[in-house]
Amino acid sequence: MDRRGPPRPPNRHPQLDPRPGMTTSRGMTGAVGRAGGPDVEVWWVGVGAARDEFVRDLNEVERGRLAAYLREVDQARFLLGVTLVRRVLAQRFSLPAAKVALDRTCPDCGQPHGKVRATGVELSVTHSGELVGIAVADRPVGLDVEKVDPRVEVDAVARIALTDAQVRELTGYDGIAKARAFTTYWTRKEAVVKATGEGLRGDLRAAVPDGVQVQDLDVGVDHRAALAVVDANAPVVKVHDGLQLLD
Repeated sequence: MDRRGPPRPPNRHPQLDPRPGMTTSRGMTGAVGRAGGPDVEVWWVGVGAARDEFVRDLNEVERGRLAAYLREVDQARFLLGVTLVRRVLAQRFSLPAAKVALDRTCPDCGQPHGKVRATGVELSVTHSGELVGIAVADRPVGLDVEKVDPRVEVDAVARIALTDAQVRELTGYDGIAKARAFTTYWTRKEAVVKATGEGLRGDLRAAVPDGVQVQDLDVGVDHRAALAVVDANAPVVKVHDGLQLLD
């Protein structure tokens, strides 16, 4: 059986409700949501857009982290993530990108490898496969993208990461459709734990907490993406092509 994907998420409990959720249907740019919720900007760019000249805007810590990556593709993903954050905030705060103050201090150990933060705004950065994305909001936000991998042992991972209802739903899929369905569930969960600040220390099998809004984002057939925002109302999401900031 090759269905298109698992049930779309309502605002609070996506794994239990098959009603249509709020998703982008216009590819990687556009807007979705209703007036009244918090505004969220999502920016996407392909990993091939990385250029050496972007390094000039990085601070000393960021350059050290960039150099620590062994694979060129990982360097490109990190460089693009930093560059997108810096250029989006530079545009927002009317500053040069290199002057944007970013903090990556880990709350557990004090080392500069934690979630990126900036004064006056909430951020989330994600990358996988060919995509790099960031989300910017005035509420805690989590963005996750994953490349669909048909080699993943879906059943084994699902038993420890998904709810019983989600595991049952996956039995209706085969092959690549099953991998896509699993990846959809996984990105929703990753987005939620990023937004709530729990990270993977949180219980992945738990239901979405009250007051957390979850949306799927359309990024093509090879990837799955989801956005989570801590707010009582569904967000108004504006999706942008990051290439316009990289010229």
